[in-house]
Amino acid sequence: MDLDGVRRHAPVTVSDAERRAAVLAPVVDRDGEDHVLFTKRAEHLSSHPGQMSFPGGGVESADEDLRATALREAEEEIGLRPTEVDVVGRLDDVPTTSEFAVTPFVGTVPDRTYLPNDGEVAEIAVLAVSDLTDLSNYESERRDHSHYGEVRLHFFHVDGYTVWGATGRMLVQLLELTTDWRMPEEVDRVVDPDADYPL
Repeated sequence: MDLDGVRRHAPVTVSDAERRAAVLAPVVDRDGEDHVLFTKRAEHLSSHPGQMSFPGGGVESADEDLRATALREAEEEIGLRPTEVDVVGRLDDVPTTSEFAVTPFVGTVPDRTYLPNDGEVAEIAVLAVSDLTDLSNYESERRDHSHYGEVRLHFFHVDGYTVWGATGRMLVQLLELTTDWRMPEEVDRVVDPDADYPL
């Protein structure tokens, strides 16, 4: 990964969201190969249970800024200390179906064991960028959404995990900014709004 692409990126911001959140996309160098760290959300959570995500969450009044939100949440969720993170830049804000605008930060973090907060995180998955950029592990579909109209959904299937939804959108931009991977122009299928997801 060439993280200079993130450093140079001028992120698109969403300014009219009712609620704000921030996440950290942690990049890990494992044995000389780039990986990205994800969390699998606990099944008992009311919002997006069981889905793959980046560490993060909603802004709290004590947070100095959105960057502080992302770092605080990463520490709470996986025990990543803010001093361990080298934040290199931001991706575009992502509006979500839960009416948040999520600001994704990208940072390098040490390759060590992280401990999931059982109250929020079921698992931690560190997935190789070489697998995430393998087009045989990627598919997409187009469907109508009740709030956003026609949307394209991305699905990355790696090591038994599926990254999709808002995190999938963030991952598409991260990979396009830092690797030679490009989102295919055509979707794999067009489906009805209530069709099952390929999970």
